[in-house]
Amino acid sequence: MIRLPQAGGGVREYHPRAEPLALAAGGPFTSRTVFSAAHVVADPYADTTPDAPAAVDWDATLAFRRHLWSHGLGVAEAMDTAQRGMGLDWAGAAELIRRSAAEAKAVGGTIACGVGTDQLTAGSRADLTEIRAAYEEQLAVVEESGAQAILMASRALAAGAKGPEDYAEIYGHLLRQASEPVILHWLGPMFDPALAGYWGSADLDTATDTFLDVIKAHPDKVDGIKVSLLDAGREVALRRRLPEGVRCYTGDDFHYPELIAGEEPAAGGRFSHALLGIFDPLGPLAAEAVRVLDTGDRDGFRTLLDPTVELSRHLFQAPTRFYKTGVVLLAWLAGHQDHFTMVGGLQSARSLPHLARAYELADGLGLFPDPALAESRMRSLLTVYGVPR
Repeated sequence: MIRLPQAGGGVREYHPRAEPLALAAGGPFTSRTVFSAAHVVADPYADTTPDAPAAVDWDATLAFRRHLWSHGLGVAEAMDTAQRGMGLDWAGAAELIRRSAAEAKAVGGTIACGVGTDQLTAGSRADLTEIRAAYEEQLAVVEESGAQAILMASRALAAGAKGPEDYAEIYGHLLRQASEPVILHWLGPMFDPALAGYWGSADLDTATDTFLDVIKAHPDKVDGIKVSLLDAGREVALRRRLPEGVRCYTGDDFHYPELIAGEEPAAGGRFSHALLGIFDPLGPLAAEAVRVLDTGDRDGFRTLLDPTVELSRHLFQAPTRFYKTGVVLLAWLAGHQDHFTMVGGLQSARSLPHLARAYELADGLGLFPDPALAESRMRSLLTVYGVPR
């Protein structure tokens, strides 16, 4: 029994499960392409401050990626789950890309890496030439590493673009320049408030039209799109309008089971692939579910994955951009790292009741390979906060 603090005050008793789910490693999937956006492991012994460059524990960071690859998942590297723009600067991201891409090559893992403009000085307004050059620099690093590129949304472009035509110019240039098809990432303002009005309009229908115009102008250079708007209906409508051969990778951490399962064959059979932050803590369970889907068993897939949505909605509750804190907590409790420390000190971004509920939900799902270790570590965290035994 463990006493867990409640959101409304006080504590209550919780009895952790004794046994985890039995989830074996496995090879690639056949019906869906699935990426887990992976977190970085901080170096807890580094003498840093929140504004200093990130100090990364490279061994533990790469070990976690090998864990994901061992279950057949691809790794989406240097994305917002890795605290890109929230503790991890471009220099750190470039090193992460190079190291992870080399590791992927060594073990035969699939990897795609984020390309942005975060080397530009925060708070200063860059012109389109500077924004394009920043994107080009990062695209070169990713392509030289041998990884697939993910063109991420740019805070600088959101601040500097005068309208949809500026987005069309920047993205058109980058797509013509890319040596291989890329993934375009539309990240909503719930994940990053600085991206409000992306694609040149606060009206999502207008923004969607601009987004699709960019894709339709260069369909041979777009492998797919990652949509992170937390709006299942909008994603379904958008994927129906994609050019033939362009994939939709769901980034919807609220509705992923239904979006990945897709429509019934009679309704068109369209579905989303996945590029999700929640598949960091859910990796082995998500992989098991997709293998069931590979057999054509949509109901079995939903039976495994639907119960995880409550945990995901908890981790990604507003302010959504701080979901990384719960992700790293669960990695620590699961034994993937030896501490609950994050770059930029972001371990303090969520309340103790929030973290306690994340533990309870994850334990209930059987996500911890060693439930006793997870309980012991949760007890140590509660002790730091003064929760009575």
